[in-house]
Amino acid sequence: MKILVSGSSGLVGSRLVPALAQLGHNVVRLVRDKAQVSADAAYWDPQSGEIDAAALAGCEAAINLGGVSIADGRWTAERKRAIHDSRVDATTSLAKALSSVEPTPSVLISASAVGYYGTRGDEVLDESSDTGSGDFLSGVCRDWEAATAAASAAGIRVVHTRFGVILSARGGALAKMLTPFKLGLGGPIGSGRQYMSWIAIDDVVGAIVHCLTDDELSGPVNVVAPEPVTNYTYAKTLGHVLSRPTVFPMPAFAARLAFGEMADELLLAGQRVVPTRLLKSDYQFRYPQLQEALRHLLNKEK
Repeated sequence: MKILVSGSSGLVGSRLVPALAQLGHNVVRLVRDKAQVSADAAYWDPQSGEIDAAALAGCEAAINLGGVSIADGRWTAERKRAIHDSRVDATTSLAKALSSVEPTPSVLISASAVGYYGTRGDEVLDESSDTGSGDFLSGVCRDWEAATAAASAAGIRVVHTRFGVILSARGGALAKMLTPFKLGLGGPIGSGRQYMSWIAIDDVVGAIVHCLTDDELSGPVNVVAPEPVTNYTYAKTLGHVLSRPTVFPMPAFAARLAFGEMADELLLAGQRVVPTRLLKSDYQFRYPQLQEALRHLLNKEK
């Protein structure tokens, strides 16, 4: 299968592309730097809509993973605009390009996030739950998912993979936490009661491949492990795996002082999200339990 992938150099894309190639797929990475164009990398410009026609020819599927990081730097007005526009503009551009191809690709898998649900305390949330209101990230996710409209209108099966907190030792939240936790300076954030819907990077790749091949899946799919945990449980489990104490909590006021508005949506609030549609479609999680996932990712297997 010929598959276009945007965001191929990111945390997920850098693991997904070689996995797809190993499965025998012909993967074409979409890149924004013409100097990076190669036999397996085609140029596209999301702002202008320009995309290499040869890349689109014979395209059977597309996976859209682009977007600037939500956790790098304080949420200034400029940063929030970049977070929103980098996702919505790129998705709109790709969906329109795919809708113009004859024949159209069979599927577009487009990234989203559990931020779609907003801050909901300990309410259990699945794909049938309503979106949040008043949260910056829920608004971003709504616009992000709506940006695939052209592909849906063209009859392309669209899957919105709503990612939870992706755990990887090579980047993302876990990598940023390792240094303080290894030094014995880690602990819960705020009350520690906020839920964290996490997933190991291995299962992110596995779930995307599953969505790619399961024709019954369309619309939102929560890409999270079956058992979300509180921030307190996460901190204690990480400390246990690293054999380090977790006696230095970060008070809410300190998180807000350090991270501003981002602290309230990413650190002090959370979502208790479950992967109902993945489970019903018989996806087999490689790492459904937090402790075994952390031991695997950190090479701490017993």
